[in-house]
Amino acid sequence: MSRAARLDSAHITPSAHYTGYVWYRHQLAEAPFVTAFGRLAHGLLAPVSWGARAAFGLDVERFLLQRHLLIDACLREAIEQRGVRQVVEIACGLSPRGRRFCARYPDLRYLEADLPPMAARKRLLLHEEGWLSARHQVRPVDILADQGAHSLSALFSGLDAELPVLVITEGLVNYFSLPLIETFWTRLAAQLRPFPSATYLTDLYPDLPEHPRYRQLRWGIDLVGRLTRGRYYLHYRGDPAIVDGFGACGFREVRVHDPKELATAPADAWPALVRVVEARI
Repeated sequence: MSRAARLDSAHITPSAHYTGYVWYRHQLAEAPFVTAFGRLAHGLLAPVSWGARAAFGLDVERFLLQRHLLIDACLREAIEQRGVRQVVEIACGLSPRGRRFCARYPDLRYLEADLPPMAARKRLLLHEEGWLSARHQVRPVDILADQGAHSLSALFSGLDAELPVLVITEGLVNYFSLPLIETFWTRLAAQLRPFPSATYLTDLYPDLPEHPRYRQLRWGIDLVGRLTRGRYYLHYRGDPAIVDGFGACGFREVRVHDPKELATAPADAWPALVRVVEARI
């Protein structure tokens, strides 16, 4: 793996602290998920967020909540309707999802994974709160590693290949160029094939120049790129292109979810900018 690819893997983590505080603010996470850096970053960015809402109608926290709650809804449906009992959340950061779902579903096994420094931090957090257990664990992973202890194959080797599995990535894919993230998706699809059924859930921001807020979105993603010391890419020109793209990576059935599907979604004058992709093997 090239040095550039390693840097692409490494620059994402700062945003985990910010989103961790957002989840806490909206009563989706308990206080231990809050970091001093996350609280500071949220405070420093508050004027920028206010300006984006006032001037452009862009609400960053609303985007974050849309994708988070929609992934939660898809995960609940998979557990309650399709019998999923093991979940892998890659690039877990400070997401409280594993804690919430393990508390709600006593038979669920939840494996969180992230780059080694963040994985170590998350493992310590869960351990100190008494939440780490045989069914809720944290492992290191680098999605760009094609072999070795931090590869996808090493991560999935500890799962029960006779049970359905569901994999989640949130706030990850748009940090990578499309060819690079499609390489990950293709490798992920290969890892999921041995399971009797497998589902992948991810959020994704498509490239929609016709969207009435497209120019403002481009401004917003340029800001995100500067804050995370990297670029932020938009992928695919609409839902049909998303379906075709995931199909080419090895997923058999692809459904694209819009945040307006949520029962709690408010009436909005503008189409949503984010999508949640549900891809099955």
